[in-house]
Amino acid sequence: MQITVSGKQVDLSDALRVHVANQLDTITNKYFDHALEANVTFSRARSFFTCDINVHAGRGLTLRGEGEAADAHAAFDDAAEHIAKRLRRYRRRVNDHARESATRDRPETARQYVLQEVSEQAEVPKGNGSGEPDAGPYAAVVAETPAEIAFLSVSEAVMRMDLADQPVLMFRNSANRALNVVYRRSDGNIGWIDSSAAS
Repeated sequence: MQITVSGKQVDLSDALRVHVANQLDTITNKYFDHALEANVTFSRARSFFTCDINVHAGRGLTLRGEGEAADAHAAFDDAAEHIAKRLRRYRRRVNDHARESATRDRPETARQYVLQEVSEQAEVPKGNGSGEPDAGPYAAVVAETPAEIAFLSVSEAVMRMDLADQPVLMFRNSANRALNVVYRRSDGNIGWIDSSAAS
């Protein structure tokens, strides 16, 4: 597995890099035949260190963990424990996913955009008399990245969303091939939107 360890305004020791590599190898080897890559980023916020771990464990399966502590080693251990806890919760399904990934339909490709937030003070276009607002950007595109829309069951989609610590996930439902969305609601429950139910 390729592991990239970087620091934002933080000097990283060789001992920390070795600790990160050993711990991530131990965690990923327990659940996967081979994980592809991991990115570990350390930064400092006021009086504590933060650690963000992103592991690409296979086709479409991404794991994410965050941690913070008084020192960098403890921050990494906290983030690694978040990943390990999620993997323990989904152990059987992750292993099934790894075995079945070769026979699954290929995911669709899509584009993911990050839009700059429009300030409340920004003036909204008045319109051109036709009832439509004037052409013009309401928000600038800050980033554009490739994304995959995988064929999954609803429970697999919830698992992937939880493993990647994402608020929302779009997928094709393997039962009816319709576009679906799962998302984390503000009350802590999971919401599910099924576009096939509308027809």
